[in-house]
Amino acid sequence: MDNKLRPTKKLSHEESWGYDRSIIDYIQRAAAHGLYEIRGLGAKRKLPHFDDLVFLGASMSRYPLEGYREKCTTKTMLGTRFAKKPIALEIPITIAGMSFGALSAHVKDALGRAATEMGTSTTTGDGGMTSEERASSKILVYQCLPSRYGFNPDDLRKANAIEVVIGQGAKPGGGGMLLGQKVNPRVAKMRTLPEGVDQRSACRHPDWTGPDDLAIKIRELREITDWEKPIYVKVGATRTFNDVKLAIHSGADVVVVDGMQGGTAATQTCFIEHVGIPTLAALRQAVDALEDMNMKGTVQLIVSGGIRTGADVAKALAMGADAVSIGQGVLVALGCNSESWIHDGEHISAVEDYETIGAAPGFCHHCHTGQCPVGITTQDAILEQRLQPEVGARRVKNYLKTMNMELTTIARACGKQNVHHLEREDLVALTIEAAAMAHIPLAGTNWIPGATNTL
Repeated sequence: MDNKLRPTKKLSHEESWGYDRSIIDYIQRAAAHGLYEIRGLGAKRKLPHFDDLVFLGASMSRYPLEGYREKCTTKTMLGTRFAKKPIALEIPITIAGMSFGALSAHVKDALGRAATEMGTSTTTGDGGMTSEERASSKILVYQCLPSRYGFNPDDLRKANAIEVVIGQGAKPGGGGMLLGQKVNPRVAKMRTLPEGVDQRSACRHPDWTGPDDLAIKIRELREITDWEKPIYVKVGATRTFNDVKLAIHSGADVVVVDGMQGGTAATQTCFIEHVGIPTLAALRQAVDALEDMNMKGTVQLIVSGGIRTGADVAKALAMGADAVSIGQGVLVALGCNSESWIHDGEHISAVEDYETIGAAPGFCHHCHTGQCPVGITTQDAILEQRLQPEVGARRVKNYLKTMNMELTTIARACGKQNVHHLEREDLVALTIEAAAMAHIPLAGTNWIPGATNTL
């Protein structure tokens, strides 16, 4: 038979769900190198999120506030339980702990400037406090992490609050990483490490093993600061209900709960994608714990992990948080994953630099390499010049300002004169999963999946 007359065999391109392209790529890379992947940023998989909730704005049964003419306050107090000097913020949006080492000194300076202009706080991160960060940040939270890298009692006294970090949402149960290419002479000196050598932080504190020991540590921190500073306890979201109760038992003024959408400078991908629970579920459990101990309003709750917009903030407050903390969002505001960096007002293309490290704008997660094309997650003396503090501060200030405007716009639409008056009754869920996790009724019904009582 003539070959031209033979029936053409069609090739099947049906992709396997269990072995899709990403899993095949993972197995082939693991087989070739025998190493797991390390990367930055947060989970890439789709998870139940604040996007799965919507507000019930005012109409006939509720009375809205009139535009911008009727005031809606955003003032937020943190640390009112024991501290002599609680934190007073103008907005309920804070900047999460991100270390000098993970970020450049220019970035830490920019974040401090933006936070100060907006009347909110920023946080040190692992590795200690830089002089630039303290100078630019009016309200600075000093982290005490398991590694104790750069921990300095004198710097601790200079801070406005202390955050004892038990875990992060991106890697609960695991320690931090700072790969050698980011351990430059200044970072090495602050952390008492050899230059250019990978740093792996401890996964637990060296001087206590449980909540009773933590209570002793918190009292030590209070004594060293004359009971002035609020003490935060930060946990990665896992067994959140019990962890929050234990943090309260230990004497925390503020509990910070970081969901699995939270970011990191560097950790194993298997941690980022497969350890922890979504922020939506963790927030509800944290509020349940506070209410169960009759501590709602006495101990403040900050939630973090995937907070991106003013709507996210409004939903977090409505569910019971007192404030939120953001990390990845401010990095994107600075220019993370942008096609260009800014010099003297001119945008300069960074596309070739992305290609050099095997990435592209919008798809980059190479924070761990120190070769950030836009000068954010780097310690390279040349690359860090691509982010000027005054430019970065302006962009982050604009971002925070926009989020706060969105927050108050939603609060007014729900008839609230204070953003902290938003409540669960203002929300409904769009999916059964979100309804069950948040204990919010499914839209158009009074049904909360798994609840013993319905509305």
